[in-house]
Amino acid sequence: MKTHRNIRINRRSFLRKSACLSAAAIAAPLVLPSGVLAANGQPGANDRIGVGFIGIGRQASGLLQMLLGRKEAKFLAVADVNLNRAQAAAKAHGATAYQNYRELLKRKDVDAIVTATPEHWRGLIVLESCQAGKDLYVEKPMTLTIREGRLMVRAVRKYKRVFQTGSQQRCMLPNYIGCEMVRTGKLGPIQRIIARNYPSPWKHKLPPQPVPEGLDWERWCGPAPVVPYNEDLYLPRANPGWLSFRPYSGGEMTGWGAHGFDQVQWALGMDDSGPIEVWTEGPPFDPPIYTASEPKTRGDNICQHPTVFFRYPGDIVMELGAGPEGGAIFIGEKGRLTIDRAICKSDPPELAEEAMEHRPAKFTENHLKNWLDCIKSREKPVADVEIGHRSATVCHLGNIARWTGRRLRWDPVQERFPDDAAANDYLDRERRKPYTLPEI
Repeated sequence: MKTHRNIRINRRSFLRKSACLSAAAIAAPLVLPSGVLAANGQPGANDRIGVGFIGIGRQASGLLQMLLGRKEAKFLAVADVNLNRAQAAAKAHGATAYQNYRELLKRKDVDAIVTATPEHWRGLIVLESCQAGKDLYVEKPMTLTIREGRLMVRAVRKYKRVFQTGSQQRCMLPNYIGCEMVRTGKLGPIQRIIARNYPSPWKHKLPPQPVPEGLDWERWCGPAPVVPYNEDLYLPRANPGWLSFRPYSGGEMTGWGAHGFDQVQWALGMDDSGPIEVWTEGPPFDPPIYTASEPKTRGDNICQHPTVFFRYPGDIVMELGAGPEGGAIFIGEKGRLTIDRAICKSDPPELAEEAMEHRPAKFTENHLKNWLDCIKSREKPVADVEIGHRSATVCHLGNIARWTGRRLRWDPVQERFPDDAAANDYLDRERRKPYTLPEI
């Protein structure tokens, strides 16, 4: 019997344990005054990069600890609608705290922004940060909607920003080698892909609780409708947390899916494209409404149905099933390859063994450092904004397929459903005033 051999690398505990899901809250925007726009200068080769954080919850706190170890960067400021949380982080590291992130964007000594807010805030923060002349490290999933993603790409290009998506697996050697194996034909023609069956989000009507002192709850709701505060909505992963609920998130379809589908996109050479068809098989999507706090298990089980399928060019079909959480199983004529977080294993095992013997001459193993280096060089990081947008788009397509229950053709060039006007309504969403997106 053939055996598998796992190939792993050890990362910092943040990369080992994190699901890379954003958890923070930020302040409400208004139209940016012209004085906010930064000067044309960029940090020189020997300058320290001034960094500000927008949102300082669980994920951002991990990123901050990584940043504090970098000599080329300096933590200057933090903004969070939970002012107590912002003040605690600022006091611990000699920075300045704000409740309104627009005050942070006015600072000319802040060259770059790290943001790990809930998904419903990402688009607005990114667009205003680009207008303010800041480079960006943005946690995944990069967007809440497909249209937001395209606007982010346009803004980054227009304002010539350096943008890194928080898809850290792009800086893990087994992932790099595994995706390269698929892309360069080491498995032969790909016949099938099995990814994880990620659940879509559901709804809630959680009972009201007192708003904690120092938290501006109306601003946390931001572009979404204002609802009563509840801790199990405010936290990202609680019972169950905002990550499971519309309209704040795309569920685990975008949470872990942004990692798994990113590996599929990378392996298939689709960093500037994507699937051409998506459909479902099984019972209609019927999400629950949580009226009391409870674990996410029930909602996840219900919202994993129906099963979603994607078709890529070359008649390659990806099915959501028993795949790994952070990658996928690629089945080709010459063998089977499993890519997961820092894992590359093959059957027959010698496929991965031989590939690992040829380590690339240049490989970046620190995602944050790659971003900081690119701020100095003005090159594109390994998870540039277009990459983050395209990977998030696959996530959104999976949710839209469940919501519509129809077989949908997708045009990855026009980024529309050419045959289904109703499905195109899901490409974006309404935003509560004044939290609408600025013109770029």
